[in-house]
Amino acid sequence: MEDVITAIPLPSRFFLEDLNNFTPPSAPLPPPFLVFSNSKSNEPIRPSLLIIAISSPSLHFFHHLSAKTLIGTVILPEIPFSGNTIKPSLRDKSCHIYSLNEYGNSTLIVSVQYEVTPERSHAVAKLLIGEQIIPEKVLILDSVQSRNFRGKLSPDETIAFKLETSQQRKGLGDGCGDSSLLKGLDYFPSGSVVDGLGAALLGRCQMKKMKGTLCVSWPEFGGSVATVVKTLLVNNLPELEYGFDGEGEDVFGFGNKPRDSELYT
Repeated sequence: MEDVITAIPLPSRFFLEDLNNFTPPSAPLPPPFLVFSNSKSNEPIRPSLLIIAISSPSLHFFHHLSAKTLIGTVILPEIPFSGNTIKPSLRDKSCHIYSLNEYGNSTLIVSVQYEVTPERSHAVAKLLIGEQIIPEKVLILDSVQSRNFRGKLSPDETIAFKLETSQQRKGLGDGCGDSSLLKGLDYFPSGSVVDGLGAALLGRCQMKKMKGTLCVSWPEFGGSVATVVKTLLVNNLPELEYGFDGEGEDVFGFGNKPRDSELYT
């Protein structure tokens, strides 16, 4: 007779995925939230233009923009604050909200300097558009992902495309839209897709029936694409004043540095 204590047990009749069914699900992540420097008023901010920078060239441009004031930040509970500096830096993993000094809160800029997972993209998009911030127009600046592009993208090629909400396309001829910014840009090719936060933001604009434009550029880094982004922004807002870094180097010749803080060291 076998010893029930020392004998090798029979193999489990359950598969691993069946055993996981008995494991309690992990607690859901807390929702993202906004923190403003002036939180006395409960009224939503209603800017005429909301610019959301996701791509590295656009982040560099707005980081070196002199005429801006920090008014708030987006908090994602799963993003740690460790390693961030007191003064806003491109090395930080942060999502700050700025207003252009000349226009008060009529033009807001959101610099997204951390990766937002696909599972959290819709929550962040909902937070930025249509609740506490209700803009008339939205401009989103993102990069083309080669895996989502129909065709081959060469690293030596510099391109930019646009996607628009139906409300934006209806207003192209009314003289009050932002069509002049993207005039001459081709639409994103059929068969190619966009995903992530940029797609969620444009989808949010479409759902809220807002004028929204998503501009995607390639490559992700480099002086040539930075010049393209600079031209688009200056054409849209001629009054923009951009500065130089501490050593006087033109900010649009920043090279190939990604925005991830770990890659700067």
